[in-house]
Amino acid sequence: MSLKLAIVGGGSTYTPELIDGFARLRDTLPIGELVLVDPAADRLELVGGVARRIFAKQGHPATVTTTGDLDAAVADADAVLLQLRVGGQAARNKDETWPLECGCVGQETTGAGGLAKALRTVPVVLDIAERVRRANPDAWIVDFTNPVGIVTRALQTAGHKAVGLCNVAIGFQRKFAAQLGVAPELVRLDHVGLNHLTWERGVTLLDAPGAATGREVLPELLAGFGDAIAADLHLPLPLVRRLGVVPSYYLRYYYQHDAVVAELREQGSRAAQVAEIERQLLELYADPALDTKPELLAKRGGAFYSEAAVQLIGALLGTAGGSDVQVVNTRNDGILPFLPDDAVIEVPATVDAAGVRPLPQRPVEPLFAGLIAHVTAYEQLALEAALKGGRDRVLDALLAHPLVGQVELADRLADSLLAHNKQHLSWA
Repeated sequence: MSLKLAIVGGGSTYTPELIDGFARLRDTLPIGELVLVDPAADRLELVGGVARRIFAKQGHPATVTTTGDLDAAVADADAVLLQLRVGGQAARNKDETWPLECGCVGQETTGAGGLAKALRTVPVVLDIAERVRRANPDAWIVDFTNPVGIVTRALQTAGHKAVGLCNVAIGFQRKFAAQLGVAPELVRLDHVGLNHLTWERGVTLLDAPGAATGREVLPELLAGFGDAIAADLHLPLPLVRRLGVVPSYYLRYYYQHDAVVAELREQGSRAAQVAEIERQLLELYADPALDTKPELLAKRGGAFYSEAAVQLIGALLGTAGGSDVQVVNTRNDGILPFLPDDAVIEVPATVDAAGVRPLPQRPVEPLFAGLIAHVTAYEQLALEAALKGGRDRVLDALLAHPLVGQVELADRLADSLLAHNKQHLSWA
């Protein structure tokens, strides 16, 4: 089997990380043709060049083509991967700065900044998905575009064959495996929540890769590596031990909101740092001798995403050798009974050529379930605002967000959001 895969947003400086994974894991995902599509022709050619050289060095037989023509890129594609950023790093920089003026966290997926990104992104992604469906209704759409939960919900609500993917779970799996001194395939997570709002409630050390049996090792991880885990999360160790779980590092925006706001005001935006990293990466990519992913790419973010993407796409397309359990973003359908069926949750699921089936979950503790339900309500309102527009819908979403909630604050944030995003919102 030889597959065609298209990457929308292929001109991203992160793409060589994906290429490296595709090259190393070719037996799991036998790509014959890879198409990188992006409107930024200058970046696209630099990224395409280094992608071809990485494949050539590792002896991968796939052809790599670049284009600005979306319809040509997705024609006959078996899977389409979305990793676009509407407005680029400039829009991200705004998302991470203007909320701070109102005393709220400035972040590209959380809070008011995350809402702004959703409003810009959802209409664009739905247009892309419709063109994919016209080209090949059997193609899978794998979304890595943030905010993944809201974007995946938009795709699934519109009837697209789509699943969302984030690297948080695989990152924890790899870190826990390293701490335990075992292969990552022996570590299975009890991972529950929403995209960028998750907790590891358990860590099972399997008796063998893919085994149904194993032993719970989260308590010994917290006992033996608590300091390192807490430092990695930028959360106090006493809090982590009190919770008895490992929260995603995004939970810091909720558990220590005011402290994070103070830090962000002092340190400046992550977007500015990423923009500088991207400038340096593009200079490296222009070197015709570069045929491996540069070390600097590790600072760009998204660690282990290539491995997660290969595992997911390979399972969906039937090239990975049967079913696999992977953490994905998909429709709830009663898995978390306190949420609507059409909510998108992030949990382990059985993935194979028949699709994605989330695994049953034990009852979620009230401390976590309350926040999950609260953010789910916000995400529903955020999606309505993205689909229908209107300042009132933006205000409703902000009022529903647990990091906003006050009408005067929501009013100020709504005005700032619209002022900074008019060029990207057709209705503003």
